[in-house]
Amino acid sequence: MSNDREFPAAPAATVSNDMQTIVGNALASVDENPLRAEKRRKLGELRAAGIDPYPHTFERTSTIGPLQEKYGPVLVAGDLRENDRYRIAGRLMTKRPMGKAAFFNVQDQSGSIQIYLKTDELSPLDAKAFDLIDLGDIVGIEGFIFKTKKGELSLHAKEFKILCKTLEPLPEKYHGIQDVEIKYRYRHLDLLSDKESRDVFIKRSKIISETRNWLNSQGFLEVETPVLQPIYGGAAAYPFSTHHRALDMKLFLKISPELYLKRLIVGGFEKVFEIGKNFRNEGIDRTHNPEFTMLEWYEAYTDYNDQMKRFETLIAHLATTVTGSTTVIYQGKEINFAPPWRRLSVYDGIREYAGIDPDTASIDELFKKAKSLGSEMKTPGTRAAINMEIFDGAVEPALWQPTFVTDHPIEISPLTKKHRTKPGHVERFEPVCAYMEIGNSYTELNDPEDQLARLQEQDKQRLVDEEAQPMDADFLHAIDTGMPPTGGVGIGLERIVMLLTDRPSIRDILLFPTMKTI
Repeated sequence: MSNDREFPAAPAATVSNDMQTIVGNALASVDENPLRAEKRRKLGELRAAGIDPYPHTFERTSTIGPLQEKYGPVLVAGDLRENDRYRIAGRLMTKRPMGKAAFFNVQDQSGSIQIYLKTDELSPLDAKAFDLIDLGDIVGIEGFIFKTKKGELSLHAKEFKILCKTLEPLPEKYHGIQDVEIKYRYRHLDLLSDKESRDVFIKRSKIISETRNWLNSQGFLEVETPVLQPIYGGAAAYPFSTHHRALDMKLFLKISPELYLKRLIVGGFEKVFEIGKNFRNEGIDRTHNPEFTMLEWYEAYTDYNDQMKRFETLIAHLATTVTGSTTVIYQGKEINFAPPWRRLSVYDGIREYAGIDPDTASIDELFKKAKSLGSEMKTPGTRAAINMEIFDGAVEPALWQPTFVTDHPIEISPLTKKHRTKPGHVERFEPVCAYMEIGNSYTELNDPEDQLARLQEQDKQRLVDEEAQPMDADFLHAIDTGMPPTGGVGIGLERIVMLLTDRPSIRDILLFPTMKTI
């Protein structure tokens, strides 16, 4: 369903000295830096002492978060609960030795807690293990709950186990990772050192889960379509391709599930959706990654007007669920997702924001306007193509609050039903927010003769436009079989996550963004 137009590629990543150090450390067998060499020495001492630095398991009786919730509000400074013993495990994040005693902090996924330990209360092996730990090591503790005189909830350790001796030093705790290339390439380091980053990905999971729950509650059926497809379609994009050896045939990673989901509508499923990965062999920038998560749904007996209401209702619901309000702050500016959103046609937007009439201006006038707005068109194309260049240069960058941009030129929408009152246009909308497109929707084309003619025209355009829709005979067979009136929607979920977590780049909300190998 998504039909993104061209976008600039990001500049090639540079490899910082810090990143070269990390890569070198990971591969080094000789001439290690002093920190890694010291960690390896301690690893040898643990083994020589008969301590397994990598045991198979450790039985926990609690994670840290529930202990903080249970005891934090109840205990007062100085309280001891010697009978309330727990076994917890996590990563050592700080260590403050004080002679034969020490305070240190252990962190697991649910939270962090201070540990107090006296080596003369431990077994000789446990004391030896504690003597050889470093920041970043994963440890297991058994002890009882208490609150220090300063009021910090803590665990008084009675047993101490090393669960994983690490070799790589942690990033500096208080400032996290400053080099964004390291942050994205070595996400594990980012997550260890930056709680805000961890929270972003927890919110991402919640957004996707809540999206699925909402669609299920509306009576939609979740389905899966092929990732490997003999013919790609459903968007204007260049695909990734591969070769299937057993069948000796070329296959493409899907750029959109649209043509398969429509087959299911033909087959009698009236409300279907899919949340899955799409792949587009294109550039990388602030809002684009070659591999991304797309939500698409199709609903029989509806049109794009119905889907505008569904779309704005879903996003308002997600905003409220994740942030507590339909009003959010994104990059320092307020966005109000409360329905109804503004409706603005493509051509009215051009008139309002570009100061030119897309219907009456000459091709030469339109081309000059497009070029003045930064278009990279070399020669004038069709009126529709030039108008969309003007739209991209003047209108989309002016739309901060959620806006449904409607009624696109027919030439750029080969799978969309003709507009019932506007000749030369189709019933389509693209929601735009914070100056970026966040979705796409059609009143779906179900006239088999019109669909054939449109795909034939697209097939001709493939001689000059490699992103034009290829002919798909199996899809045409489905449309010939009969598809009821249908409204469809596609949403780039990463962009919704960006808006609801206040992150400026798609790479901030992808655990593992696509990056050039070192």
